[in-house]
Amino acid sequence: MKIGSILENQKFEKRIAITPEIVKKYISLGFEVCLIENYGSHLGISDEQYIEMGVKISKDEKEIINSSDIIVQLGMLSEDKSSNINENQILIGILNPYNNKEKLENLAKKKINLFSLELLPRITRAQSMDILSSQANLAGYKAVIESFANFEKAIPMMMTAAGTVPAAKVLIVGAGVAGLQAIATAKRMGAIVFATDVRMASKEQVESLGGKFLTVEGSENLETEGGYAKEASEDFKKKQEQLLSETLKKIDIVICTALIPGKKAPLIIKDYMVNNMQSGSVIYDLAAIQGGNTSFTEVDKIIEINGVKIMGESNILNKLPVSASSLYAKNLFNFVDNLFDKKNKKININLEDEIIEKTLIK
Repeated sequence: MKIGSILENQKFEKRIAITPEIVKKYISLGFEVCLIENYGSHLGISDEQYIEMGVKISKDEKEIINSSDIIVQLGMLSEDKSSNINENQILIGILNPYNNKEKLENLAKKKINLFSLELLPRITRAQSMDILSSQANLAGYKAVIESFANFEKAIPMMMTAAGTVPAAKVLIVGAGVAGLQAIATAKRMGAIVFATDVRMASKEQVESLGGKFLTVEGSENLETEGGYAKEASEDFKKKQEQLLSETLKKIDIVICTALIPGKKAPLIIKDYMVNNMQSGSVIYDLAAIQGGNTSFTEVDKIIEINGVKIMGESNILNKLPVSASSLYAKNLFNFVDNLFDKKNKKININLEDEIIEKTLIK
């Protein structure tokens, strides 16, 4: 059995799917690991390090794709590269089935087994494979660091002989994995932290991290069975808007994390709210790539509206590629390990396993 990976488009994606520490684990399962030349060199990982671990390095992308039983990637392969995948081969990654529906359907018709890890069920057994959580954790942390770097005041309260510097007030919109990590990071750095979310279950988690949960009066619990946020009613949206509008007038930094899988990001911070914010405030919009939680958000730009900076990046994890790759590679290995029949030393696509059934593109 052979597992292979090639480089992503470096303009958009610096993360890798196989790290040296994970190579040993694949080899212990009985896999031969094959990677493209200079696979990790941009992260300071030389080909020699991989070779020492037992990896075969190739200069030929087509050969790697063609000969691997399993291909592991970050995102969807380009059409010219995916045309080299053969029947019964397996492609695993963040395949974005909402945007790549037609491409994936065409590959599935060729009897290629496609596993998209965003579709993992939210069950205990799948936690070690949960790429959305591992990557969102880092994104929440980095969003706080980036917004603080663009905020021109101190974050913690400082009492000096010359006077007192007040602590920065931070609002986290959306208390999922990214939001909770943002709360923890901002709190550790001395900020006063508030958070809001449509899921009432988030209240306890926010408060356990030292944040204050902003509750809309008569809140409904907007949580799907899978643990994701779902669309709010019009009445709830109006109440949430009023609460946000008043809160934002006193906030220095906002971290937006509200996303609905497969849909445009909800517009939460309206234009008039931004106009009412204090000059010098910062909004970091983690939903930028899906349209943004503000109408002003532009991908990979810092927009200034009445002195308020609004930021959002296409891939914030490109600023933490070593840490992000390490976690992603572990998630991937755990998924492959679950696919692997150790007794017979072969891949077993067992559709009675919820993890396999839910992530397989049919």
